[in-house]
Amino acid sequence: MTLNWQPTATVDTLRERARLIATVRAFFAARDIWEVETPVLGQGGSTDVHLVSLATLARTDKGQRKLWLQTSPEFHMKRLLAADSGPIFQLAKSFRDGEVGARHNIEFTMLEWYRPGFTLAQLIEETTALVAHVLPQSPGPVVHYRYRELFHRHLEVDPFTTSLETLRTLAAQRGNMSAQALAEEGRDTCLDLLMGMVIEPTLGQQELSVVVDYPASQAALARRHRDADGEWVASRFELYMNGIELANGYDELTDAEEQRQRFDADNAERRRLGLTEVEVDAHLLAALEQGLPASSGVALGLDRLIQLALGKARLEEVLAFSTANC
Repeated sequence: MTLNWQPTATVDTLRERARLIATVRAFFAARDIWEVETPVLGQGGSTDVHLVSLATLARTDKGQRKLWLQTSPEFHMKRLLAADSGPIFQLAKSFRDGEVGARHNIEFTMLEWYRPGFTLAQLIEETTALVAHVLPQSPGPVVHYRYRELFHRHLEVDPFTTSLETLRTLAAQRGNMSAQALAEEGRDTCLDLLMGMVIEPTLGQQELSVVVDYPASQAALARRHRDADGEWVASRFELYMNGIELANGYDELTDAEEQRQRFDADNAERRRLGLTEVEVDAHLLAALEQGLPASSGVALGLDRLIQLALGKARLEEVLAFSTANC
């Protein structure tokens, strides 16, 4: 049998990819944000129940130990922030098991940057400026949406107050699944399904859509605050174009004890769902205890942005070799 050794993307596309990456680097250089490199392997992984981390056994000076392929460079970059790095960015190879499809690849390039002293509003402005800088045509106006308002508009439910049973039923109906398939799923899983199946495809059509005020339970590594309705929400945003999620930004959590509690809660949920527990990154917690400056940070899927810029239907068309062909 003859193996298909050819690149997934054409050589011309890869040259365009290189040009766009140079454009990204120039954008940050002009703003005096310096580029860093951090390890692909870490002593802890992502405890997020919606992510599947990959791990490997490595022989070290302390014997054989489990190391985790990073789902993003966030933990290491925050350690640099705690060491007084100032504003930094990185083009990082990241890994998320099982993520395969038109917009996914198990190995992908994450563009992540951090801005000490920036508000979330300032980071949103910078993120939308970068996207407009890279795309060949204007992406249109920037339109802001509140998470709650989107659920009212598209599903006629309140994501904060509607019963879990109703959300399970609705998610099963919209996803063409049996109710039994979601019988053990929690509130956030149902909301994520509804967001992905119903709301996300409508976002970013002729505009850049910014979604804010996610439920506090979806804060991940972000701070929390009360919204205009007095509800506790996550201090984060997501950016969409053409129904595709491009970026996820946070007003970064700096409290080490709260971060430890969130990691523990994630692993407790993993145990409840029968998922593998993930080792907590103790180095990150130590850095937070030392002191992380007030910062905002954002992770942007660079491959997706390049896919949009070049008008490609599938992510693999802008990768030298997709996971299926590596």
